[in-house]
Amino acid sequence: MTAPARDALAARLRAAGSVFAEDEADLLLEAGDGDPARLRSVVQRRLGGEPLEYVLGWAAFDGHRIRVTSGVFVPRARTTVVVEQAARRLQRYDRVVDLCCGAGAISVALLGRVGALDLVAADIDSDAVDVAAENIGDRGIVVAGDLFAPLPDRFRGAVDVIAVNAPYVPTGSIATMPSEARDHEHRVALDGGVDGLDLHRRIAAGAGEWLRPGGSVVIEVSEAQAAASCALFADAGFGASVESDDEVDGTCIVATRPA
Repeated sequence: MTAPARDALAARLRAAGSVFAEDEADLLLEAGDGDPARLRSVVQRRLGGEPLEYVLGWAAFDGHRIRVTSGVFVPRARTTVVVEQAARRLQRYDRVVDLCCGAGAISVALLGRVGALDLVAADIDSDAVDVAAENIGDRGIVVAGDLFAPLPDRFRGAVDVIAVNAPYVPTGSIATMPSEARDHEHRVALDGGVDGLDLHRRIAAGAGEWLRPGGSVVIEVSEAQAAASCALFADAGFGASVESDDEVDGTCIVATRPA
């Protein structure tokens, strides 16, 4: 496509509300792959309000292209705070659980940063499990089920790090989320209960059974909820702290089982 045509596409995207219209235009042109019919299709989907990541079929995360499909939670840059804190606590071949794994973005990023791991990713959303299995491939195991229920018994009391991006949006706040999340991502990937911390309570209550002594939970949270989540893990007997990364606007709790 010529530069004027690319600029015209960017102008259409900008008029539809895109903040990064030029970048989106380049990505849509790449997705069109020189096929005018395919380009028209992806452009119309995007102009119709479908999230860019679903249109492209992938999301950028920690230097990787993570495959995503309609409805599956789209990884956000802020979750790299979990990757960073988890990676600091891991060595090659350590035992890792990616809980509430979504498309498996945390798993892929940790494998990229640390190397081979004894990794299990789990999610309750069967669509997410299918996509995570594609993204992780033969570098880990992906299982379907509610939190710890589907984990292999050999992991009990032996996990080095449980990395988590559990839903933490308060139920009443979902209606105020951007349309791209509210109207397109599965609600099970967003809804954290009345105060957003229902899953955090359950994870704090159950994680100790799966961690080795000295092992850690690294779990994403909003800045506003951080103190409350940290207290949940402290009350459950973990040494807990709040960690933040201003560059990606990310916040997580690091909760360590006593050695």
